[in-house]
Amino acid sequence: MRYLIALIIAGVITFFLFLGMQALIQGGEGAMTEPVKGNVLDFVRLKKEETVQKKERKPQKPPTPKEPPPPMDAPQMQSNDLDAAGADFDFSANVEADVDLAGGLALESSDGEYLPIVKVAPVYPRRALSRGIEGYVIVEFVVTKQGTVRDPKVVSAEPESIFDRAALDAALKFKYKPRVVNGEAVEVAGVQNKISFQING
Repeated sequence: MRYLIALIIAGVITFFLFLGMQALIQGGEGAMTEPVKGNVLDFVRLKKEETVQKKERKPQKPPTPKEPPPPMDAPQMQSNDLDAAGADFDFSANVEADVDLAGGLALESSDGEYLPIVKVAPVYPRRALSRGIEGYVIVEFVVTKQGTVRDPKVVSAEPESIFDRAALDAALKFKYKPRVVNGEAVEVAGVQNKISFQING
């Protein structure tokens, strides 16, 4: 009997629950269709206008060109290393002025003439130094367009063949400012140079 009463009560409660749920569902459908009340504010963040600064770059002034070096008045002399055999002797090998067979002294010629820039002192031969032999050699050669020496040869020597090789080797190392004619460098043939070999003291 108790179970029957409880079953009937449970059925009645379930029926009313279904009715309440049905009412809630119907009331919710109306709420979804109603328009939203009130005002909706949209916030839009505006970017601050950026101003572009333009920098004017002025061209830099080019550096002042360096002044050209003054012309050399006298040729440079370069000394070669001497052998130990000549350490006890005081000697000198002099390179004298160039002579052009066609035009006289080169140093007294016009601005367009060739000029000596570098002259290398010759190596005093060991045999002549040990024997105390002195002398000179006159060499003749061609000054090229590049200012170098070509085809040196011995014109005269005193004594003969003692200082020839040393004088020719030294002449090949000479450097010149070439002769310029009408704006172009030209060769100069027949240039002579006297190289003296002396023992001092």
